[in-house]
Amino acid sequence: MNRPRVEWLSPLDPPEYFPDVESALREPDGLLAAGGDLSSERLLNAYASGIFPWYEDGQPILWWSPDPRCVLRPAELRISRRLRQYARRSTLTCSYNQDFGAVIRACAGQRKSQQGTWITSAMIAAYEELHAGGWAHSVEIRADSRLVGGIYGVCIGKVFFGESMFSHCDHASKFAMLALCQVLLRNQFALLDCQVISPHLLSLGAHQIPRRTFTDILRASCANRSQFRGWPTISLPIAGLLAK
Repeated sequence: MNRPRVEWLSPLDPPEYFPDVESALREPDGLLAAGGDLSSERLLNAYASGIFPWYEDGQPILWWSPDPRCVLRPAELRISRRLRQYARRSTLTCSYNQDFGAVIRACAGQRKSQQGTWITSAMIAAYEELHAGGWAHSVEIRADSRLVGGIYGVCIGKVFFGESMFSHCDHASKFAMLALCQVLLRNQFALLDCQVISPHLLSLGAHQIPRRTFTDILRASCANRSQFRGWPTISLPIAGLLAK
């Protein structure tokens, strides 16, 4: 019996070319291809097809499309009563796209403390290029002027593809998710893609859907590959994000 093989991509391949996601391996779950490059155009085509890069220094670029897929509908974000009470007393603030570089580096630093990071220097450079082009975005949570939490990802059409989050104080990453979902909900986004399941994401209301369902949603919601420009331009108090 022939064992499934991962297809190798060349940087010279058209940026829209990827194998069919249904050919991804079952073990490890979702591994689809290797190689290629991290050009903005290839990354955008990957996300719109349900694919994301995930690898460590010393490895080739690895491309993944797991089945099932972890997602969160913005309206289903779960905020506990205790967290609501904490938010209303909080002096933290949130902002959008004011310090993308600091957020992605803080996410990378947090992963390094866990023995290894997939947010390599090449990944940082690629996502900063996406940010400069208007495709990658960040949410920043601050205590006074100090960055204590945040999340970043890629936005195409009506889907936000979450990449990573970090927290340097209690609940900061949850507040980043709250601040993000408020904007997505207000602008009728279909999904927040969370990629891979975790207890933290499950506690916030994330759930898994079949990959085929996910890619069907992407075809409808990313067909108009437009940039979203509705991000708030001023810092907002966390206490003001929740209705009384």
